[in-house]
Amino acid sequence: MLKERGRIATKRKKPKARSRERKRVLLSALIISFIAVLGVVVVGVIYTVVAIQQLPSPDQFSTRQVSQSTKLYDRTGKVLLYEIHGEEKRTVVPLSEIPNSLKNATLAAEDSNFYTRPAFDWRGILRAVWTDIKEWRAAAGGSTITQQLARNAFLSGEKTITRKIKELILAIELESKYSKDEILGFYLNQIPYGSNAYGVEAASQTYFNKPVKDISLNEAAILASLVKAPSYYSPWGTHTDDLITRKNYVLDRMVSLGSITQKEADVAKKETPDFAPPSIGSIKAPHFSLAVKDYLINKYGEDAVINGGLKIITTLDWPTQQIAEKVVHDGVKRNSELYKGTNAALVAQDPRTGQILALVGSHDYFDTEHEGNFNVPLQGLRQPGSAMKPFAYMLAFEKGYSPKSIIFDVPTEFVSGNNNCPLIPNFDDSSAHSECFHPQDFEPFAGPVTFEQGLAQSINVPAVKVLYLVGLKNLLETAQSFGITTLTDPSRYGLSLVLGGGEIKMIELVNAYATLAEEGVRHDQTMVLEVSDSNGKVLDTYRDQNTKVIDPEYPRLINQILSDKQLRSGLFQGSLSLTVFPNRDVALKTGTTNDYRDAWAFGYTPSLVVGVWAGNNNNTPMQRQGSSILAAVPMWSDFLNQVLPNYPNELFTKPDPLPLSQKPMLGGQYVYNATVGGTTRPQIHSLLYYVDKNDPTGPIPKDPSEDPQFLNWEAGVLEWAKKSVGNFGFFNQPIPFGAEVSGSGGGVTIQNITPSNGSFVTSPFLVRADIRSGSPLQTVGIYINGVPATLFEEISQESYRFEYQATQALGPQNTIEIRAVTSDGKSGSSKIIVYRR
Repeated sequence: MLKERGRIATKRKKPKARSRERKRVLLSALIISFIAVLGVVVVGVIYTVVAIQQLPSPDQFSTRQVSQSTKLYDRTGKVLLYEIHGEEKRTVVPLSEIPNSLKNATLAAEDSNFYTRPAFDWRGILRAVWTDIKEWRAAAGGSTITQQLARNAFLSGEKTITRKIKELILAIELESKYSKDEILGFYLNQIPYGSNAYGVEAASQTYFNKPVKDISLNEAAILASLVKAPSYYSPWGTHTDDLITRKNYVLDRMVSLGSITQKEADVAKKETPDFAPPSIGSIKAPHFSLAVKDYLINKYGEDAVINGGLKIITTLDWPTQQIAEKVVHDGVKRNSELYKGTNAALVAQDPRTGQILALVGSHDYFDTEHEGNFNVPLQGLRQPGSAMKPFAYMLAFEKGYSPKSIIFDVPTEFVSGNNNCPLIPNFDDSSAHSECFHPQDFEPFAGPVTFEQGLAQSINVPAVKVLYLVGLKNLLETAQSFGITTLTDPSRYGLSLVLGGGEIKMIELVNAYATLAEEGVRHDQTMVLEVSDSNGKVLDTYRDQNTKVIDPEYPRLINQILSDKQLRSGLFQGSLSLTVFPNRDVALKTGTTNDYRDAWAFGYTPSLVVGVWAGNNNNTPMQRQGSSILAAVPMWSDFLNQVLPNYPNELFTKPDPLPLSQKPMLGGQYVYNATVGGTTRPQIHSLLYYVDKNDPTGPIPKDPSEDPQFLNWEAGVLEWAKKSVGNFGFFNQPIPFGAEVSGSGGGVTIQNITPSNGSFVTSPFLVRADIRSGSPLQTVGIYINGVPATLFEEISQESYRFEYQATQALGPQNTIEIRAVTSDGKSGSSKIIVYRR
């Protein structure tokens, strides 16, 4: 019994022992916590005392460290292009001369509780601290006007906890020494407004060319809006729409705070600000320089660019830029008189590096009447006209077509299966349905043309057909691989894409042509060679970034075609001399939108690519003089004539010889002379009669009508043949099923005819052609307008160079047909159309 009581007694003591143990642990924890807190407090006090001692006196406003400007140089590092906020332009004015509208606008934009709270906004600080903890970074936020003044006057823009503590201490000191009005006066005379303007008086003079006491409510709201991001919201920059949006927000805030009435705000919102032009001479190559500035701010931050003293070596070649500016200035003067075209732009690039050598964004950056500060190459989304055609033809060559392949330039309706769209379009019918699509050319339809003629002479219908053959999806993917990023909505374009049915950025299309010059290697574009800090430490340097996007053979074919002066002669006629540079390989592709809103010239050598645009910044069309507009080519030609002597005389790499296809039309002949049982049955059909667009070098389609475009193409070709081919009633006789057929093209091919199809000629003129056959040639004859001109007999060669001096009188439009017959009875013919000059 006693033992049991003892055990019970022992059990009762254990809870008391545990309780005493817990108290000892708790007491120890409290002591440790107290010591830790005390330590933190002591450290905080010591840190604060040290920080206070190290901080400058708020009385020293006039002796603070001046920020260093960032300087942009040309590629030599010797020509200063632009100094970003180089010196602080400031005129101190008393608070009494600053309009209440500007004071209230600033308070509404930056610190509406300035007069009712202490130096700091504890709620804002807590939000910033929470962001710091949550995102593990030093965040912006929580800054009152007093804190902003302390930061701008004495501290750097770094986002650290230390800087925020110093800012808070200085703000408290400021408010202990000065009244709210004094602090607001300091603030309005101290802070940056961009473009070297510090303080409201300098800002007012800089942007409105008037004293601050004379500004309107609208202008006051604009100045208050600049404080948040002076460079981004600059009235001379590229974000003026965002500036107006923020200005309207400030006006709405003023209404909500009772500073102005709603009526006053509405009147101010409707007022168009009259900004003074930038100081002329303070910036060279302004569109280029400001584009570099935007790039730097995006990469390094606004504060580092404005105050960090960076040294930037750009890619700009200053002598080349000066030539570009003069050429554009003179070209716009000419276009204004001829075509009512008030603007132009030019970009020159090194295709081997992607470096921009010259950039003129508009003809005069300081021309406010025509929005001269708009940077067309970088900001504009413009339709390129025919400038997209080379990329479609390049894909066609990749699929197996050749430059000598034949395609018909005849009236063609490309919308199939629509009763509102007749197969033979009527171009005189003004009531044609909008869903129909039957493009025209600037010149009369040329009939059968080679792929190279269609591209070099920029003929529309063949280009649309080529796009159908290669596929819209393939062209969009190729454009993207060549650096064009804006063609992102296939549903908007359709087959009209090769005629300019999609918007591009000029600078990206320049790089696409540079990729052609580089035979399929795309180099990323750059405007900066080197960035170094104020101590000379290099922060970044140019490194070539390149990607091979297509086999080089196909760009070589394009380069050969676009640099062939004879091939493009039919397009330029009397202006051909503008495109010729003696003893140099220079490729050229032009583009003009149907409504003449845009005119383009993209030309290149192996070492230089140049793009020129002409038009109006407000997107109004130019006015045509004659049959077309020659607005961009003269500027392009003038520029190249001046700069090409500085570049080596290089030739494009010639493409490898292509095997001669024996398939109808792919081999260069449009009349297919099928021989059945010794009888020749000549055939004229559209290309889709002979090729499957998905496998052009494969078998001839068993049923061409399975292609949804076949009936449309065939109708146009047959209609042309009825009018243009003599005795066409004997053509296209049915070939019996199962009959043995020989003579792909009759065994005879006739190629490289000059003058080219669609050319303008003056009698007398020389006709040449290359004729090949599988057996010796017996006779070769030439027919002009259906009349035999001459006949060469007993040639006895399988390969023959035909030449004939034509002296016949010509009509406005003329047919020239060459016919050849072999010793074993096979025949072939080829016909072109020329026009009397």
